[in-house]
Amino acid sequence: MTEESNLVLSTQQVTKAALHKLGFDEGMYELIKEPLRFLEVRIPIRMDDGTMKTFTGYRAQHNDAVGPTKGGIRFHPDVNKDEVKALSMWMTLKCGITNLPYGGGKGGIICDPRQLSQQELERLSRGYVRAVSQFVGPSSDIPAPDVYTNPQIMSWMMDEYSKINRSNAFAFITGKPLALGGSLGRNRATALGAVITIEEATKRKNINISESRVAIQGFGNAGSFIAKILHEMGAKIVAISESYGALYNPDGLDIEHLVELKEQHGRVTHLFDDVIPNSDLLELDCDILVPAALSNQITADNAPNIKATIIAEAANGPTTQEATAILNQRGVLLIPDVLASAGGVTVSYFEWVQNKQGYYWSEDEVESKLRDKMVEAFNTIYDLAEDRKMDMRLAAYVLGIKRTAEASRFRGWA
Repeated sequence: MTEESNLVLSTQQVTKAALHKLGFDEGMYELIKEPLRFLEVRIPIRMDDGTMKTFTGYRAQHNDAVGPTKGGIRFHPDVNKDEVKALSMWMTLKCGITNLPYGGGKGGIICDPRQLSQQELERLSRGYVRAVSQFVGPSSDIPAPDVYTNPQIMSWMMDEYSKINRSNAFAFITGKPLALGGSLGRNRATALGAVITIEEATKRKNINISESRVAIQGFGNAGSFIAKILHEMGAKIVAISESYGALYNPDGLDIEHLVELKEQHGRVTHLFDDVIPNSDLLELDCDILVPAALSNQITADNAPNIKATIIAEAANGPTTQEATAILNQRGVLLIPDVLASAGGVTVSYFEWVQNKQGYYWSEDEVESKLRDKMVEAFNTIYDLAEDRKMDMRLAAYVLGIKRTAEASRFRGWA
């Protein structure tokens, strides 16, 4: 079974358990276990050398019972149908957890953007929008950036959609530059959302963040911002990692210097000789562990050896179901991915609202509203888990799927 197929299966299994807890029947699960709509498109692009190349793209719309679907578009050579479907389901859960009037969506194009020129990237971005234009829009399905996509790509897509519809459609897509209706606070929203949930978790575990020791697997956009924010709060970041390996210092790393190196070189750990294996980072002595890299990193093999009191899943699916059960039995407070990484879609929602109103908020206002959403979501899930004697992941799925299931039932869909 591929990693992506496993992702779909595990998501479906927890969703089924959550629907059972909520009292819904098998018919509701049959509706929700797959996206309502899944579109596959072919995108012909003229390359810089004059040849034509055809790319394959996808768009999944999981469920729009509560409102338009919402979710990013990734450009990556490993994009596939199962991954896009699973991630659209996760977006439904994230929107339900933070009480946003959205269902989940996701998109992707099979390509290696690192091998494409800026002109080729622009043609591909515009071609994708032309291919899906009849199925997306400010009131039906709102895309956003994801892996290897950025504000410039969102700008091209917004412009192409605006040309097709002969009007400035700023609310069609989020993650745009500020000059084109982007929101202040969007660049670090995912990381800040994760940090807010960590703050709430430390209160429950009586840990002082300013005295805590943190290990972060992954030093990409989310991981580096999480490290920077926690470091500014006084936490000691004892380890960070990238694909080359991990840096470890029990007395704390110089995060400001590492962030500067990342900005200069794009990567960090390859610049150092004294690296440890990524797998070792997970078992280091620390208070807070943040897997912010790949899926299936914490397994039944290493879960018994993890020393962290709190695990915040900033990556998608870093912990297997078997490992989740082991960690729960050991009393580790696991902040599930659909909660920890919900800050991005929340501020994307704020951007959409600002676009539709034509009124823009300060960064303090954006981050204050984000904090309100994330604190409420964490505490609701934590209390539900405690009251119903379930783990945090199942509690998050129960909250995340409840509104969509209820809306679908009232509509008569199941």
